[in-house]
Amino acid sequence: MKIVPNPLAKGLIFDIDGTICDTMPVHFIAWRTTAAEYGIDFTTDLFAEVTGVPSLQTCEYLKNKFDLDFDPMEFSLRKEERFEKTMHLAQPIEPVVAVIRAHKGKIPMACGTGGSQHLAWRTLEIAGVKDCFEHVVAAEDVINHKPFPDTFLKAAELIGVAPSECEVYEDGKLGIEAAVRAGMFVVDVTQFYEVTTGKNI
Repeated sequence: MKIVPNPLAKGLIFDIDGTICDTMPVHFIAWRTTAAEYGIDFTTDLFAEVTGVPSLQTCEYLKNKFDLDFDPMEFSLRKEERFEKTMHLAQPIEPVVAVIRAHKGKIPMACGTGGSQHLAWRTLEIAGVKDCFEHVVAAEDVINHKPFPDTFLKAAELIGVAPSECEVYEDGKLGIEAAVRAGMFVVDVTQFYEVTTGKNI
């Protein structure tokens, strides 16, 4: 299925994980394996609950949810290291990549992610679209993360386009809520590809 941008949009903003690149199965395996080391059964339902939340905040949430005693930063670093070792297995999400390539140099574009700057740029490189972006708003760039609109509002500011004239491409419920709260057009990209949970990784 082909994605056609809203003709009223003057700027495009993309989530990265699960939107530009199908990293979610790789993230899930990294979360599930690391969580098991802490005695947590990291289910697909739990994964859906925290999709879009930065790694450290997810670990803090897990600590409170399961009333466990561990260092969230240590947990986060172990999970991110595990993900980084296997992220090369992720595949580009072609319908979204096609939009990016078709509009490179024609319309301002940026990325807004709950991941880190380092992993965001590596993921864009894996998807083959790193050269299409100058701006990535990542977890360390805002205080309030998705579902707050801050990530996308900052991205709009960086590309010089009014929020009401931006279109966001997202796969997560929290990200879609953030885009709506930012007053932007939003496309749920999951309707354009098959969502997986790591069974093929």
